[in-house]
Formats: sequence, structure tokens, C-alpha cells
Amino acid sequence: MSELERLRQAMRDTERPDASLDLAVVMREGRRLRTRRRVAGAGAATLAAGVAAVVVVVAVGALPGDPPTPERPPPVAVAPPPAGVSPTASTSSEPTPPPTVARDVPPPKPLGQLIDSGVRHGADQRVYYFVGVSVPGEPKVSIGLAAGRRAANGMLTTDLLVNDVDGADRSPGFHQIGYDEGSSTVPVPTFGYFVGPAHRIVGTVGGRQVDARLARWSMDKQVLIFWFDPVELTPGERLDGIIARDASGRRL
Repeated sequence: MSELERLRQAMRDTERPDASLDLAVVMREGRRLRTRRRVAGAGAATLAAGVAAVVVVVAVGALPGDPPTPERPPPVAVAPPPAGVSPTASTSSEPTPPPTVARDVPPPKPLGQLIDSGVRHGADQRVYYFVGVSVPGEPKVSIGLAAGRRAANGMLTTDLLVNDVDGADRSPGFHQIGYDEGSSTVPVPTFGYFVGPAHRIVGTVGGRQVDARLARWSMDKQVLIFWFDPVELTPGERLDGIIARDASGRRL
């Protein structure tokens, strides 16, 4: 018989006419029932807390490989790219070759004699000279004119190189003219070459005429190298026109 049934039985016994009410029994059975209910309630609360704890442990301590919860995805660690690799480059496990850097590359070998322009940059001489070039599909273009500097120890530095890109580099008349583009650490006076019997080269800029200085190429006397004094023509300033005249002053 359960505790509740025993209590009910005790109360029914008191309802009989011949029965006397035993308050001590009723009180004792009632206390025992309330005590059992309190214990059962505490046990149920403890079980609920245990279930909640298990749920929390499972959510936080998920096994490796389990998908992340949508509420809080795991942080993503982003490592910086290796040195020498751009942020958009691949960072695979394969070694990245170091970038190729040209070091101690000798300047082009001059063809013929160097032309001393008379212009000085500190202790360096401004010189002009031809070098060999190669233009794909243009077999008649084989030389280019360089503006360089020669140091006191003879070391040569090339600042600017110009050459034809089509036709023939020995055809009569003017060829490519070199202008200072600001890429050199020192200004490069305007220069170029003319093929033919010229004795005077005259440039026009801003309505005035400027005579160029001249020198024959040692390997071909028909090739006339010319340059403009930077005092007379600011390096980089474009000519409006240029003409060549022969020994009698006739325009070529």
C-alpha cells in the first residue's frame, strides 16, 4: 500500500461512526507524504540541471570535424603570406622562387668611339655612343643611340637609349630623337642623329632657333650625332621643328 493510500485509509477510518479520530496518525502520515514529495521535487530539479549541463558540454566541446553551429561559427585564422609573395598570390606548400633581380649588369658595349658632349654632371662626363640593338621583324635596325655618363674611373652609365622601330637605321634624314623623360637622376640634354652630309642642325622651339652641337660617328662618317646645350634648350622641352643644312647652307 502506498503512503497516499495509507493516509486515505486512516481518514476513512475516522469517518466510521464507531471510530475515533486519531490525530497523531493523520499528522504522521501527512508529514511522511510531504517529505517524499519534497525529495522527489529536488531530484527532478537535479536531473533537469544535469541534462542542461550535458547539452552545454556537447555544444561547446564539439568533436573535431563536427560542423560549426550557425549561431557562432569558429574563427578563421589567416596567416600572412610568406615574404616575397603578394597577398593575392598562392600560398601553397611549394617553395616560391625568389624574384629575379638584375645586379651588376654591364652597360651595352659602345660601337665606335664615345662622343664627349662637353656637359658635366659633377665629376661625370655626358657622353653619347651607339650600341647594338635588335628589333623583331626589322633586320635593318641594328643600332641605337645612347646618352650616358662616364665617371672619372671610366665606368659608363647609360641614362637613355633611342632607336628606330621600323625601316632602316642608316636611311638618309633624321632618326629618333631622345628627350629627357625624368627617369634619370640627372637631366639628359635632347639628342639624336642624322644620316647625310649635314653641317648644321637647327631646332625651333617657341619661335626661336637653337643650333645643335655636332660630332661624326667614328664607324660611319655619314652618321652625324647632335645634341642641344641644356642652357639653350631645357632637357625634356619638345622641339617645334628641326632642320639640317649642308656646307653651303642648303636645306637637306
